[in-house]
Amino acid sequence: MASQTIESHRSGAEIFHGDVDCKKMIIELLKEICLPLGLFPVEDIEEFGYNRASGFIWIIQKKSKNHTFKKIKRQVSYATEVTALVEPRKMKKMTGVKTKELLLWLSVVEMYFENPSSEKLTFKTGTGLSDSFVASAFEFEK
Repeated sequence: MASQTIESHRSGAEIFHGDVDCKKMIIELLKEICLPLGLFPVEDIEEFGYNRASGFIWIIQKKSKNHTFKKIKRQVSYATEVTALVEPRKMKKMTGVKTKELLLWLSVVEMYFENPSSEKLTFKTGTGLSDSFVASAFEFEK
């Protein structure tokens, strides 16, 4: 069941269903906004939506997923529902994504490149902490 926030953005949105189509469209979006293509290693996606007018995206998957980005040894958790506002080189007001810092899970609320030529992607948590990593750490892993 989609949240009320998602429901409020459905009108005028491009909505896709099924894992294959959703993954394809997520990659297209990440290319369009110039973010690494492996940022969302989610599985069993039921729905992906993108409201271009508001910049709002959502991903609904069957179950939450934990993933470790091996190049930076960082564990990330993706809830069954992930949302964000997108713009070139940036995602903000994110929900449903957490990163593990020592023993704590912290919500990731924003990710962005400082400037167009930056090699480092910065992640900001709900506590105000931020950390930057080389963008290539978030490309597809083989």
